[in-house]
Amino acid sequence: MLVKVLHNGNCSKSNAVLEYLDENGVPFEIINIVEDPLSILELKTVLKKLNQDVFHIIRKEEKLYLDKYAGKDFSEEEWLQILSENPSLIQRPILIKGSVAMLGRPVENVKFFIEH
Repeated sequence: MLVKVLHNGNCSKSNAVLEYLDENGVPFEIINIVEDPLSILELKTVLKKLNQDVFHIIRKEEKLYLDKYAGKDFSEEEWLQILSENPSLIQRPILIKGSVAMLGRPVENVKFFIEH
């Protein structure tokens, strides 16, 4: 089954997962979330497949987060808008296989995900 990978080419973990998939012959499609940011609806779909709320996918160590968003009380809808406009704040990679998704870190978790 084709695995979709929400990817940021500037992320070493994201690049490592792509390398792992390639080395193991797993067919995948790259969705570059920096060049083609996700819409709010797409983010909601990903969160449903992850079975998580929006707070689970926010990169809280990112400089932009620390400078602009840390300690502020935004609603889930507001966070969806923020992430849609600032894809660097989204945890990556996110792997999607059919109706389920997972964060692709650590890379060891990817093996389990693609085999099941």
